Amino acid sequence: MKAFVYAAMTADGCSWHVSLDLRADRDYWTDQAGGRFKLRVLEPALSFGQACEIKRKMEGAPSSPELLQSLRTVAREIGLHPESVAAWKLWEWPGTAEGLSNAARHFANMTVNAMCLSLKGRYLLMEEFMGLMQHEGSQAVAESPAYFLQLAWIQGRIELEAGVELDRSEGRRWSLLPQALKGKCKRCGSQGMFGGRTGVEASPVRWTHCADCGGPCAYCEACLTMGRSRYCTPIIRVNSNPNTNNVPLADEDMEVYLQAWGLSNVQAEASGSALQFLKANKSLSREQVQGSTAPRFLIWAVTGAGKTEMIFPMVQYTLAKGGKVAIATPRRDVVLELKPRLEKAFPHTKVVTLYGGSEQRWEQGELTLATTHQLMRFRQAFDLVIVDEIDAYPYHNNPMLLYAAEQVCASDGAYILLSATPPEELQRAVKRNRLPHARVAARYHRHPLPEPSLLSCPPLRQMLAQNGLNGKLKGHLASSLERGAQVFVFVPKIAMVEPFVALLRQSFPSVNVQGTSSKDADRSQKVTDFRASSIRMLVTTTILERGVTIPKSDVFILDADSPVFDSAALVQMAGRAGRSSQDPRGRVYFAAKEKTRSQAQAKRQIAEMNVIARKKGYID
Repeated sequence: MKAFVYAAMTADGCSWHVSLDLRADRDYWTDQAGGRFKLRVLEPALSFGQACEIKRKMEGAPSSPELLQSLRTVAREIGLHPESVAAWKLWEWPGTAEGLSNAARHFANMTVNAMCLSLKGRYLLMEEFMGLMQHEGSQAVAESPAYFLQLAWIQGRIELEAGVELDRSEGRRWSLLPQALKGKCKRCGSQGMFGGRTGVEASPVRWTHCADCGGPCAYCEACLTMGRSRYCTPIIRVNSNPNTNNVPLADEDMEVYLQAWGLSNVQAEASGSALQFLKANKSLSREQVQGSTAPRFLIWAVTGAGKTEMIFPMVQYTLAKGGKVAIATPRRDVVLELKPRLEKAFPHTKVVTLYGGSEQRWEQGELTLATTHQLMRFRQAFDLVIVDEIDAYPYHNNPMLLYAAEQVCASDGAYILLSATPPEELQRAVKRNRLPHARVAARYHRHPLPEPSLLSCPPLRQMLAQNGLNGKLKGHLASSLERGAQVFVFVPKIAMVEPFVALLRQSFPSVNVQGTSSKDADRSQKVTDFRASSIRMLVTTTILERGVTIPKSDVFILDADSPVFDSAALVQMAGRAGRSSQDPRGRVYFAAKEKTRSQAQAKRQIAEMNVIARKKGYID
């Protein structure tokens, strides 16, 4: 996208600006200074990213006869070719007292107001902005998007910044391509070195010829599925202030937010602690929270503890204060599962669900339920952000999604983090008393978590090669079937699923054995059939380590010594057993040739939760 750089000369001095549409700047300065202004405009128009860089470097530079030479010097500093810079010129736009008519000014201001209201909390590329305006039915903006964006920008209502920011502090000048420049995507936070011999293929920030700006242009490949974030393309957001309304009284009774949800004692204790955390955060002054990272509270709850029900009081509290809530979860299927539960729990609240292909993409609501990727389209939009399964793929160890999640909370808002297996960094923070938290160490039925048994077993590939099950493994599988349990069989690789299904069918010919993975289009139906007991044994990967509850089930994890199964994955898979009050003592087996650190950590974490629950009296 092209943009102009200009200096505005008024009675107050000289100020530098970037313009998408100079008509908007003319109208603005006419309203501000009448006929007593002059614009000195650089020609030709530049890439939006180049224009922003030059404007930043020229800020504070006074007007002088050598202004054009100063611009050329700055241009060479950011790598523009000397031959192209030599052809630059400045032209002057003298002020006029004849601005917009009152009717036209009123229409423009009303249009900008409506546009900014629609943009509140959003962080959008131009293509996304146009989609939002089309959804809002804004014909004026659709016909002249650059004009109204520029008018809102020069008024200070919105901020525009290049999608990819370049760091030239260590770079060298370039002729056609940059050498050793660092780029950072403003939307997802991905960054890396690119250009020349610096390993362009390894960097998420790439360099290519751009049809929009007509020259070499940096773009981000890490978040490409969400639209192309580029050096020459602006990202749009509304300037917003922290919400200081509805600050609760210090003596407000928080019990009212716990009573309606039928929580167990252990659930109510955790929710109550989180509510007190939110209350204390809202009681802080604006000066205390301005510019600081939003505080976090961790609910560390065992699998099957009912985390969804525990967040209802926090959602109710925030909505009652006029705030907006976002619940972020790793996968689309979890979003779709939670939607009806939230709509039932909050029938008078507009619930918006966002995921790839969502029909509610541009709708606004008080409660937003989204996959973590969708957070990249928001900035400081929510007063409460609840991040579910922070240890799960694709959130865990994904800097892009971590960055996105850190940007969406209002400066006076707060985060609630949910996990049965928090990342080690958070566990250390808990042990050092650096992270407010609540541990939910027991399930609602007041029975201990099933603790895994170690089962010495040859590697799965060896059993497949010999076309026979290990005797101990076969005996335990048969015992689970005899007691009427549904049997989860977890394997580390997708390629192992179908061969092992065939081996199990051979060993248990009268049992309906099926397999599934992330590549299985019938996965949802098979899970339904497994839950209904028409499938008795289901071979799967870690795709089913979360979010699946089978009332009576046993769990077998084969090749539990595989590097694929870290301690968090082992705890989650073990958590499929014992979730029902009808069968709270389901069986869990770690079947492996070797005992690993991950197995030991998983066993220890499960055992520690049972010890905590017994001490607190939450286990009968």
